[in-house]
Amino acid sequence: MPGFNERIQAALEQRRRDDLYRQRLTLESSQGPTVRVEGREVLNFCSNDYLGLAAHPEVVAGLCEGAERYGVGSGASHLVCGHSAPHHALEEALAELTGRPRALLFSSGYSANTGTLGSLLQKGDSVFQDRLNHASLLDGGLHSGARFQRFRHSDVPHLEHKLAGVTEGEKLVVVDGVFSMDGDVAPLTDLAAACRRNNAWLMVDDAHGFGVMGPGGAGSVAAAGLDVDDVPVLMATLGKALGCAGAFVAGEAPLIESLVQSARNYIYTTALPPAVASAALAAVRLLTTEAWRREHLEQLIRRFRAGAEAVGLPLMASTSAIQPLLVGDAGKALELSARLRVAGLLVGAIRPPTVPAGTSRLRITLTAAHSEQQVDRLLEVLAEEAAQVL
Repeated sequence: MPGFNERIQAALEQRRRDDLYRQRLTLESSQGPTVRVEGREVLNFCSNDYLGLAAHPEVVAGLCEGAERYGVGSGASHLVCGHSAPHHALEEALAELTGRPRALLFSSGYSANTGTLGSLLQKGDSVFQDRLNHASLLDGGLHSGARFQRFRHSDVPHLEHKLAGVTEGEKLVVVDGVFSMDGDVAPLTDLAAACRRNNAWLMVDDAHGFGVMGPGGAGSVAAAGLDVDDVPVLMATLGKALGCAGAFVAGEAPLIESLVQSARNYIYTTALPPAVASAALAAVRLLTTEAWRREHLEQLIRRFRAGAEAVGLPLMASTSAIQPLLVGDAGKALELSARLRVAGLLVGAIRPPTVPAGTSRLRITLTAAHSEQQVDRLLEVLAEEAAQVL
């Protein structure tokens, strides 16, 4: 019988044959519209730093000032002695920004999603998830002990049919606000209405909408005109539009207090470094005072989509900063990504199992730090190279 080494090696070799082998890039610079890779400056179109805050001087200063005052490590979990003043201040700022009574910090979006679902759901409950939800949501639902059901992507009638078939236990509907690989926005208004009609709660993972969409950057839920009664559970991350690290869950006080008391990912995890919370506070201040970042990003998205249409590039339907170019074949997606890199552009190839088989793509992301000239350069090179591959 083959051992672990043989099984591991066989799996790796199969990934290579299927063009699904993944490799890490080592950056030699900070995040930005241009980055240094292997000693070369390239235009960066694969970062989630949507507002260009990851290396902003005020965010960097917030980190340094936080480290000088509170040190580097937090020392323990939040419930032991790891909860510092910057953590508390950040939770209050995030609650205010999202229009909710309380917010709770987690070390990552994955931890926030799996911890929240594991705490909320029990055996006998039902959880309903969009087929294109993020892996952390799917894993949290599968491991929760609740009955797990998936509905067709953004198909509210299909969801309602499934909701109507459940008459026992609590019902929780879970969706991404902006889907991370397709870039489209969930039909949140219709989903909230369906939940009200079927006595279900709605949870939204707004990792890719928070900071970018809605009044003041409050996210896709706010952009849809929904509040805490419509969406009782809101999760968002700090490592994308805010350019920092970590995540939070926001909602009514009883929900947040229940997570403090029972979410294992919160209770048994060392708190984020307080310096990171200080940096995120600086990012929140920039988010609320520099609306031009969101406005500029919206202009770049429109410019890119119009330019792509003019040259016949097969973009998927998205009005967000995530602009996927559908390729289909995994090998061709890798080839096109490699060609772009030779031309000085960094764009990631996304392949199964991250996306369904036959839908490999380039996941192009635009940020407020990009210029119109850089977007035009992207369009020029994409048109040239796609003509050779697709």
